[in-house]
Amino acid sequence: QLQLVESGGGLVQPGGSLRLSCTASGSSLKYYVIGWFRQGPGKEREGIACIKTNPSGGTTTYADSAKGRFTISRDDAKNTAYLQMDSLKIEDTGVYFCAADPAPTPWNTGLEDYAYDYWGQGIQVTVSS
Repeated sequence: QLQLVESGGGLVQPGGSLRLSCTASGSSLKYYVIGWFRQGPGKEREGIACIKTNPSGGTTTYADSAKGRFTISRDDAKNTAYLQMDSLKIEDTGVYFCAADPAPTPWNTGLEDYAYDYWGQGIQVTVSS
């Protein structure tokens, strides 16, 4: 059974950077599509970024809110995925979740939370001056 644990969250000033990690155990992450999601205060959970497996090309997809500022990556040798977040804005505040699935279904953009079966517990990111 795949288990996911997020780390790297915290408090950062607007314009700052954070790198979130998602470390897997119980199975090899290389077989899974990985997604990052966030839930802001009083908001629904939204998809931020996803990355396919390396055999599938490691293709990435980003939400419009993340394009140009966030970078998703994976290191299958370390069983870990990352979300590098730069130029952070106050509206990026929220709980960030990583999720994984061998074949997210149904597949539209890969940013649909209902397509993923395995989830981390979430980690808080607060962007504030």
